[in-house]
Amino acid sequence: MLTDKHIDIIKSTIPLLENAGSAMTAHFYQRLFAHNPELQDIFNMSNQHTGRQQVALFEAIAAYAKNIENLSVLTTAVERIAQKHTSFNIQADHYAIVGHHLIETLRELATEAFTTEVEEAWTQAYQFLATIFINRESDLYQQRAAEIGGWKGARAFKVIDKVIESELVKSFIFAPVDQQAVIGFTPGQYLGLEVHPTGNDYKEIRQYSLSDKANGKSYRISVKREQLGVPGKVSNYLHDEVNVGDEVQLYAPAGDFFFVDRQTPTVLISAGVGITPMQGMLETLADNNHNQPVHFLHACEGSEQHSFSQRTSELINNNNWQQNIWYRNEEAEQAHISNGMMDFASVDLPTEKGNFYLCGPIGFMQFAKQQLLKLGVGESNIHYEVFGPHATL
Repeated sequence: MLTDKHIDIIKSTIPLLENAGSAMTAHFYQRLFAHNPELQDIFNMSNQHTGRQQVALFEAIAAYAKNIENLSVLTTAVERIAQKHTSFNIQADHYAIVGHHLIETLRELATEAFTTEVEEAWTQAYQFLATIFINRESDLYQQRAAEIGGWKGARAFKVIDKVIESELVKSFIFAPVDQQAVIGFTPGQYLGLEVHPTGNDYKEIRQYSLSDKANGKSYRISVKREQLGVPGKVSNYLHDEVNVGDEVQLYAPAGDFFFVDRQTPTVLISAGVGITPMQGMLETLADNNHNQPVHFLHACEGSEQHSFSQRTSELINNNNWQQNIWYRNEEAEQAHISNGMMDFASVDLPTEKGNFYLCGPIGFMQFAKQQLLKLGVGESNIHYEVFGPHATL
């Protein structure tokens, strides 16, 4: 049981956490994988190499410690993490393993400061938070399994189509091997996909946005081949080796970023492969005969990397919506396409009443959010999705 004394002790260790920084979480992950290498079947090891996962975990631990007396402020973060965990099929047993290595990491790094009282306080605090996640994730698993077409855990799907969308993006359409119905989803959500790339020691799980409307029969994701920095192990495997007729394992749709019909104008803002959840939103809004204005803004390198360009224009024109496109490295003749970087000043946006959805590289979204705030858009009207470990804009 978490007591007032435990809370006071946790708060007293905040300077210790801040001084340790992401070095603490780097040590934690090294320890975790050394003692439990099987967890590499679950964790995205590419994020370990970039350091993004360590930063995300440190920020989560620090936020928990700072808000331990008022956890309601963490409700959004808890929901986002719980949704992501279900796409990895995280189970209650995993929390015990993680908790053990977290406490041992504190013991090994804090040394003299890690007294018996500190250990007890952090053990109780971790168990308290773990219980919140375990209960929420259990609810999500049960809800999805109970719905028509729903399931729990991994389910076998077959690739029924593979489509080139642009120079770097290919779409994969999956239908269940059992030929039964599939659960619906809200546009903006993602699928958990599990594969075992050739020559890889462990399985790999990734999350990819659903890029089409729900149809009860199949799913579509659209994957960018990641080439810069550390080449994307899974994206390149999908592009080069996964073909029509091959099987993959999928986890039920999840995610806390999705379109909500607030009966206000909607603005969809994306860059690069961030277009994928926006495409799902456009397809769904068109299918539902959405009765509010929609404005679609997208930026990419040029026409060769502009995914869904023809389909997007069809949807925009058929529904009398608006679109503005920016090609960074290419001139274009069409009136709605400009050269250079995305420029909100050149577009008439519903800044007072609109709801704005952002997806793309973190730097792009940080720029977009700041520009929207300067234009008078309320922060509560700006919604965004970060691919990979979460980051605050």
